[in-house]
Amino acid sequence: QVQLAESGGGSVQEGGSLRLSCRASGSKFSFNVLGWYRQAPGKERELVASMHVSGHTNYADSVKGRFTISRENARNTWYLQMNSLKPEDTAVYYCAGGLRTPFSYWGQGTQVTVSS
Repeated sequence: QVQLAESGGGSVQEGGSLRLSCRASGSKFSFNVLGWYRQAPGKERELVASMHVSGHTNYADSVKGRFTISRENARNTWYLQMNSLKPEDTAVYYCAGGLRTPFSYWGQGTQVTVSS
C-alpha cells in the first residue's frame, strides 16, 4: 500500500506564510503527477496546484503569484509554499499523487486557518 501524509498546517495572520509538506511511503510506487487540493466549509474541493515530474506546473487563478509547488528529486516528498495568505485561503488542504490524473492516492488533510 501507498500512504501519503501532510504536515505544516496551522494558524497564521493575514499576510503570513506557511509551507505544507507531503511525504509518500510504500514498498513500490511511481508518481508522475503531484498536487495539492483544498476544501473550504460548504465548498467543493478545488485543485490548488499540480506538478508533472517534467517540472510543468498549474495553479488556480486565486493563488497564482502567492503559492509555489515543488518536489524532491526522489519524488516521494513535495511541498506547497504559501505566501501572502488571505482569510479566503482558510481550508483543509490535501496532497495527492498518482501515475496520472485522476489521482490515485490522497492524504488525510491538514487545516490551514488565516485570520484577519
